[in-house]
Parts: sequence; C-alpha cells; structure tokens
Amino acid sequence: MSETTSTAPTSADVARLAGVSRATVSYVLNDTAGGRVSEKTRLRVRAAADQLGYVPHAAARSLRAGHTGLVLMAAPEITFGPLFNEFFAELRAGLRDHGYTAVLYGTRGDLSGREIARAWAELRPTAVITGVTDDLTPEGVEILRRSGTRAVLSLAERPVPGAHSLLLDQSAVGATAGEHLVARGHRAIGVVMPTDATLRRFSEPRLAGVRQAAAGARVEPLALDYTESSAAELAARWRSLGLTGLFCYNDEYAALIQAAFQDAGIAVPTDAALVGADDLMLARVLRPRLTSVHVSLPEGIALADLIDRLIREPDTPPETYRIGDATITVRDSS
Repeated sequence: MSETTSTAPTSADVARLAGVSRATVSYVLNDTAGGRVSEKTRLRVRAAADQLGYVPHAAARSLRAGHTGLVLMAAPEITFGPLFNEFFAELRAGLRDHGYTAVLYGTRGDLSGREIARAWAELRPTAVITGVTDDLTPEGVEILRRSGTRAVLSLAERPVPGAHSLLLDQSAVGATAGEHLVARGHRAIGVVMPTDATLRRFSEPRLAGVRQAAAGARVEPLALDYTESSAAELAARWRSLGLTGLFCYNDEYAALIQAAFQDAGIAVPTDAALVGADDLMLARVLRPRLTSVHVSLPEGIALADLIDRLIREPDTPPETYRIGDATITVRDSS
C-alpha cells in the first residue's frame, strides 16, 4: 500500500508558473505596489494562484503588516433585533473595506473578566470591540494592550477605564416612550418585559427609564414570551389590569401585541395606546401605524473609519462617544 502526501503550494510555485518573481506575487496577492505591476501581470499571477489553489498565509501577511488585521467583535449570547443586526452588518462591511477581518466572538458566562480578556488576547486581535456586555474590565484592557491589541472599544452604558467608549443609554429609550405616554394623559402604563433572559440588559434599563419619566404615575412591568399565545393571554386580561398605555419593548413585540389586541376587540389607541422602539419599517406598515422610539445609531461605515484611525494611532488617549440618541416618532397607535 502506498501513501500519498500532498504539499500546499507556495508563492514560489505561483511565481514559477506565472513567470514572475516572488516579490511580484506578493505585490499582486496583497494588493500592494500600485501601478508598478501591470494589469496583464496581475491577471497572470492571479490565474496561476487559482490554478494551484494557492492562498496567502495570514501569519506571514501579519508579520509584514505588523499586526494581524483581525478585529474581534465580542458579544454575549443575545437575541439581537433587526436594528442591531443591520448596524453590525454595516460595521463588518466598513472594516472589510479598510482591509480588516471582522470576527464575531461569543463570550462565555462562566469566565471571569480576566479569563475572557486572555482568551481574546490569544487570537492577537488588532482591535477588540465589546458589544453591550460587562465582560471588559480595566485589567482586561491592559491584558489586551500588552498582547499587542492596538485599539480597545467598549459599546456599553458606562465607560471602561483605559478603553475607548461608545455609550449607549438604554434608559433613554424607555424615558422617551414614558414621556410621550404621560404627555398624552396616561397615568397607568404597562411596560412589556421579555422573558428572554438575554434581553434583560436592554429591558431593565428601559423599564427604569419609563419609571423616571412617568414619576407619579403607575408603571406596571408585564412579563411576555415572544409567542402568539403569550400575547393573547395579555390581551385577555388587559381590561382587568386598569392600564391605558403600553410600552412594548420594541416594534416586534408591539406588532405581536397589536395583533392580539385586534383579535380580542381591544381598539388601538382608544383602549390601549401602544409605543414600540427601534422605528423599523414594521412600524410604518402596521395598521394602525405604530408610534415608535427612534434610536440613532452611528453608521457602521463611520464607526469602521473611527476604528481604523484608532488602530493607526494606538497611543490616542481614551475617547468617549455618546451614541443612540432616542426620539419619538409619533404615528396612529398612541
């Protein structure tokens, strides 16, 4: 019996097949050298690489660049809605345009802040962005910095010493909804609290915001599964609750509840004034159209530009940016 072994093709193999130097192969496959390599030569080199199945070595490229080009986006196990999904998709695209590779890293709840930072550092990321999580600590920032990470950013409600901070105040979302309902004369307001535990870091500050804005009014938290049966159960007992307004956590929960209310003969907004959040297209296509809290997140491309600058200027002192301004978009449901 014979054993067959295969060796991965090298840049030297590509150079021989294309009839050029290894330096030219490097220039072409790493998109460097500008106009010093003709388009005809570029096409010949790429064709040779495709024929051989050659892929540039990431580690070797990192040595040339002085960093890995890896941007680690650390996020907890959260059920993100369309607004955040779109934001992260734009951010990944913007980073790709700058030549970085964005990797979404799911954090583990059983690790300490130090252990999580060490796990991140093992990947030698050029930048780390922690999204809506409390895992990043000042010690973790120091661990990352010492391992070679050039930029550490935190997307959270409070700054993390040593890191650049993108502050997103979830309580302002609830406060905006509460202010609107109070201004419309409501003094008994329900607040939908998703039973999905991963959403507590959003729902609890939003509830606190409603309570702050509606001081003196009755504010009643209402636990709700994201299911038709749970919404129907809330609709069945709505009149007995003595509430007149309802902040529905986000537009998706509002749509679920509005459908259940319509099935139960509860008129919106006469019997129940509804307010959602995120101001999705969904809010505009519902009937009645949904009043919603609009959250102004930065464009992912603009944030990618910021990250690129912080990577290129790693000694920049920690900067703080407030994002996610909340405003009410009033429609028919309230």
